[in-house]
Amino acid sequence: MAKESMKAREVKRAKLIAKYAAKREQFIAEGNYDALQTLPRNSSPIRYHNRCKITGRPKGYMRQFGISRIQFREMASKGLIPGVKKASW
Repeated sequence: MAKESMKAREVKRAKLIAKYAAKREQFIAEGNYDALQTLPRNSSPIRYHNRCKITGRPKGYMRQFGISRIQFREMASKGLIPGVKKASW
């Protein structure tokens, strides 16, 4: 499990990205990179890190499902993900 502070940090970054997205696009279109530098660092989409929706784990994230590989495996074994059969893992 991830720390609550780490999860909260990612939520804060997501809000900043959404807030400054239009400004960022405008500055990039104009080529005004000096103004782009004045935006908060955490408003850059590059700094956002995907996390598992269940555990908050940052590594082994599967975008299609929004969960980590470990949670995917557990859910597939229990039959909670339709269309996935357990092979030899």
